[in-house]
Amino acid sequence: MKTLNQKNQPIEKPSLEYYLNLQYPVTLYPDPEGGYVAQIKDLPGCLTQGETLEETMANLNEARELWIETAYEIGDNIPLPSTNDSYSGKLIVRMPKSLHRRLAETSEREGVSLNQYIVSLLSAISR
Repeated sequence: MKTLNQKNQPIEKPSLEYYLNLQYPVTLYPDPEGGYVAQIKDLPGCLTQGETLEETMANLNEARELWIETAYEIGDNIPLPSTNDSYSGKLIVRMPKSLHRRLAETSEREGVSLNQYIVSLLSAISR
């Protein structure tokens, strides 16, 4: 299938197989009513659920394939997978001195660095 670039010159559109072989990041979380919900945020509306992780992932793979095949057939744009390249992993936070002291004292008691202690706290609440 051919499409036009900005100068109205024909360019070759990647094949359906190209899009089907892309690896998209998956968001997976437990459903409060049981089972799991999974989605591919890069493909709007591409989500599913299942009773087990295996079932959920199988359902998501089928949903991804159908989403891409449908978009390809009707000529819609198929987004490329997002990456974590825009996140450095570095964050500077201003906090009250009293909080800084409490965190530093607790990390020392735990025998870990302040950075490691804060990361463990953030990880525990971000699930």
